[in-house]
Amino acid sequence: MKVLQIIDSLEAGGAERMAVNIANVLAKEGHDSHLCVTRKEGLLQQAIAPEVAYLFLNKKGKIGWRAIFKLRSYIQQHQIEVLHAHSTSAYIAVLALVVLKNPPKLIWHDHYGKADQLDQRPHNIWKLISVFFDQIISVNKRLKTWAEQELNCKKVRYLENFAVKVSTVPLLSPLAGTVGKRIVCLANLREQKDQLRLLQAFEKLAPEYHEWTLHLCGQDFQDAYSKELRRHIQNPVLVSRVFLLGSRPDVTAVLNACDIGVLSSKSEGLPVALLEYGLCELPVVVTDVGACKEVVADCGLVVPPENPELLAAALEELISNRKLRDLHAVQFREQVQQHYSSELYVKQLLEVYHS
Repeated sequence: MKVLQIIDSLEAGGAERMAVNIANVLAKEGHDSHLCVTRKEGLLQQAIAPEVAYLFLNKKGKIGWRAIFKLRSYIQQHQIEVLHAHSTSAYIAVLALVVLKNPPKLIWHDHYGKADQLDQRPHNIWKLISVFFDQIISVNKRLKTWAEQELNCKKVRYLENFAVKVSTVPLLSPLAGTVGKRIVCLANLREQKDQLRLLQAFEKLAPEYHEWTLHLCGQDFQDAYSKELRRHIQNPVLVSRVFLLGSRPDVTAVLNACDIGVLSSKSEGLPVALLEYGLCELPVVVTDVGACKEVVADCGLVVPPENPELLAAALEELISNRKLRDLHAVQFREQVQQHYSSELYVKQLLEVYHS
């Protein structure tokens, strides 16, 4: 099957990781797999398998007619059968298909990260363009329900994300802190990810855990939220114990060098970072947003969002109990391998394509 994944950027976000992972796995399974990036290349370009055909549109402006016609020509030239558009790349996908005589099937993959705030999501534009979708893939059940109620596409399927453990790149630089006493949060620095309350929770840890360090690994957009985080980190309790790692190509090595994984988000879809924690055998503390509780099941600690006190208590429970950490680490790895494997995902995805 000839399939083209399309995504707006290759920055290290969840939707971007999924687009690359799907393209790679389809190529591995023997399909004619393509990946198109519309606006911005980035760190994840290094993760694209050599067997995946790559197209960069370098789209400029809101519409980007040159990019639209470049995409149209590529689809025609390579006889693409399925166009799999992730998140907002659906806009250019629709515009490219309406000028084609025999367009491929169009799948829209909804990774919307604010699934717990859908009342704030502008739906008019999605309702309009959804008439062009042959099928919608939603990464959690709330997004599936939203699509069924709000959009003009009859076929909607809930399909959980998956993660792959990439071959470990050695640590580019050593991590600060004490071996065996590191907490990691793999998330870009966005207000939705709520690292601010994670810092507040970390402050509340009992004094006897002062050797534990917190490592925030994700893209820094140098915006107001980032500045607020940096100001908070200057607190004397945190300044020598919290480290901003930025967006890194050695993520697996970073996770392997840490001992607890945490996600403190206000809202989520189904975070790929959480699955990566599992593959790297990290015990986890997560907030009950999106599909996080469903993913973790009984293999980790789940707390309400926007509650630093309960987040701190959960972190202390893992920090103070090595046996519990080890038990949850093994259980969560098995949970991810059993329910969120690439093999299971591809089987279900091909059912979507063929349907």
